[in-house]
Amino acid sequence: MAEQKRDYYEVLGVDRNADEATIKKAYRVLAKKYHPDANPGDKEAEKKFKEASEAYAVLSDAEKRKQYDQFGHAAFDGSAGGGAGGFDFSGMDMGDIFGDIFGDFFGGGSRSRRANNGPMKGANIRTSIRITFEEAVFGCEKEIELVLKDECKTCHGSGAKPGTSKETCPKCGGKGKVVYSQQSLFGMVQNVQSCPDCNGTGQIIKEKCPDCRGTGYIASKKKIQVSIPAGIDDGQSVRIREKGEPGVNGGPRGDLLVEVVVSRHPIFQRQDMNIYSTAPISFAQAALGGEVRINTVDGDVLYEVKPGTQTDTKIRLKGKGVPSLRNKAVRGDQYVTLVVQVPTGLNEAAKEALRAFDEQTGQTLKKQGTAEAKPKKKGFKDKIKEAFDEM
Repeated sequence: MAEQKRDYYEVLGVDRNADEATIKKAYRVLAKKYHPDANPGDKEAEKKFKEASEAYAVLSDAEKRKQYDQFGHAAFDGSAGGGAGGFDFSGMDMGDIFGDIFGDFFGGGSRSRRANNGPMKGANIRTSIRITFEEAVFGCEKEIELVLKDECKTCHGSGAKPGTSKETCPKCGGKGKVVYSQQSLFGMVQNVQSCPDCNGTGQIIKEKCPDCRGTGYIASKKKIQVSIPAGIDDGQSVRIREKGEPGVNGGPRGDLLVEVVVSRHPIFQRQDMNIYSTAPISFAQAALGGEVRINTVDGDVLYEVKPGTQTDTKIRLKGKGVPSLRNKAVRGDQYVTLVVQVPTGLNEAAKEALRAFDEQTGQTLKKQGTAEAKPKKKGFKDKIKEAFDEM
């Protein structure tokens, strides 16, 4: 007895009132999950893939869906014996039905089915530039040199030798696409791909321009000014409109994307809009307080240290951080860690002064291990004497 088919809506996990986009999305998920290429040798996955593909082939077609909603699976019993549980896929244009979905697996899909003879924007170009920490904070102007393509002046971008013109591609008949038939899991199917002879343009060049060799473009070095905005961070990019590759068939040029690489700074470190650093202070400054000089990206500033400041004390310098990319008037803060420097190479007078300081502040410590530092242990005779004294 033949296995009873599941409801197509149940197979895709969608409601009977689901729109075309919902059905397509549901099938895309199942197709990626159970595709044979992703599950080699898994018969169960292959079965579910066929089941989902059969359901999508019907529900994605308005006429077939209408028949299915009215008659159920019986609407297609006349084509029993096909490649997927009684449904006949032969003769169907699988490129039209599954193109945009199978493109994820086979690199084809709807993008390759269209003839590339309309205006298309040129490709973007990526490059990088190195700047200093301060240049990233305050912004700067830089000049870079790139090799860019421009329309060939000899053939005016056609690629054909002057006096000649492009001809209709004989392979695709000017359509820019060709249809291939091949055996698949569903039987004989058709796959629509971009024409390999004309690259989807529908035209070929028999006599190429001697200057550009049929490309329609001439490459040359150009200098481009790049405005680096204040507050840009390492790894971010600046986009320069229409400085990329030339467009196709009258399309606009692509963009130039300049990635910014910020050099490390010996003193400052950045996190978002805040700057972090350390500043040394003397033992006397930490104990007595007073003004200390601190480095910032805006120059040195004087900060009043409180008496008794301990090492690793953190202070905040408001507004000494990095400007916001969106609003230059808004700046982050600078957080400074104060580090007390222990003096070295003291002369005898300085040493005596420190000893006197210890004595005055009660900080003198007895050396460990001396008889004065250790309490004397009581012997047996001492304990007997104490016992008689208490009687």
